Amino acid sequence: MTSFTVRPASPKDVAAISAIHASASRAAGLLAPPGAMAGVKRLDQQDAYWHDAIDYAEPQLLVACDVDTVVGVVGFDRCRDPGTAPTVGELWTLQVAPAHWGMGVGLALWDAAREGLADEGCTEVSAWAELSGTRALRFLELAGFKRVMSSAQTATVLGVRVEQVRLKRKL
Repeated sequence: MTSFTVRPASPKDVAAISAIHASASRAAGLLAPPGAMAGVKRLDQQDAYWHDAIDYAEPQLLVACDVDTVVGVVGFDRCRDPGTAPTVGELWTLQVAPAHWGMGVGLALWDAAREGLADEGCTEVSAWAELSGTRALRFLELAGFKRVMSSAQTATVLGVRVEQVRLKRKL
């Protein structure tokens, strides 16, 4: 397994983060952000979201680098779901460039997010995943997450209806 450097994301990483999010979503057969299908590289809503996340640390974003190239991103913070205890964190996103799948990037990002959540006082973490995202579900389950079947829902993401389920685990 290759070693990857994990560090806080900076504004110069936004283009790479958007590209990873788009390519990983496409490769997994999941919903891709607007403009991703055409390969458009412009400051759109997706880029603005990542800029805001970096500027306001909501969610906290870390990137994994292979030498100087960003190859993955993880976003985490307190859980966004209403009525959730302040000790529950959430894995908002975890994406790895498809060329780096199976190389330990996801695990390095998950380890860093888990440490960051623990530092924030979280004792539990949740994540939402598309039911059609078998690769993501398998990764989360191997990382110790369990599906909360009563949470299954249909959500509208970027104007498309997707089936999602929440997964949880103790930190």
